[in-house]
Amino acid sequence: MIDYARYELSKGQRAGAAVAGCLFCFAAAWMLCRQPVVSVLAAPVGLGYPRLLRKRLQAGRKLKLRLQFKEMLQALSSLLAAGRSVENAFLGLENDLSILIADARSDLLRELRAISVRLHNGEPLEPMLRDFAGRSDSEEIRHFSEAFTVSKRAGGDLIEIVRGTSQLIAEKLDVELEISVLMSQKRFESRIMMTMPFAFIGFLGFFAPEYMEPLRHGVGWLLLSVCLGLLGLCCWWMVRIMSIEV
Repeated sequence: MIDYARYELSKGQRAGAAVAGCLFCFAAAWMLCRQPVVSVLAAPVGLGYPRLLRKRLQAGRKLKLRLQFKEMLQALSSLLAAGRSVENAFLGLENDLSILIADARSDLLRELRAISVRLHNGEPLEPMLRDFAGRSDSEEIRHFSEAFTVSKRAGGDLIEIVRGTSQLIAEKLDVELEISVLMSQKRFESRIMMTMPFAFIGFLGFFAPEYMEPLRHGVGWLLLSVCLGLLGLCCWWMVRIMSIEV
């Protein structure tokens, strides 16, 4: 089963990201210094791009799982309110969610298929939910699993627990989306700020190469190399500032 706390890139993704990162770093260093040695030495910095890509894809997968889990709770609440038992409700979730989730290979549908198979084999539901919650790396799913297990054993109101968890996830996602909308303009501005130095130096190097020539010899190339490092540090810092977790 999938461990959502980890994300492994395929060999093609890893190789493509590494090549793209190295080419970008080589081009950026060449644009600034026009020194082959400096450009070749700067290229390996791009080998860190697969790690950044992996984190971004992992965050996207976790967000999609949380959104689908929210829909699952709403469907589960409806099935329980209709009078189905807990086990029968989980058995019917896959059919209900397949209408809402177009991708039949989605992570949540695969988890529900596995739960259905294990339920048909007579396994109890609580260990399955605990296993899924432990692998999900999601606070909301873990909270639901714990509340569901305690309520089922103590005879609590499962419908209210499902509705409460669904509302909690919906409110948290709404806050995240609002922050994302508010920060979208700032993210766009930060991307412009990160690309403008390269565009400006590239413009000067293409239309006025004699103006940049003193910076490509002697101490000039060292100064540009230091500026390249400082620019990379600023880009990293801006990405950290723009990354807000709720």
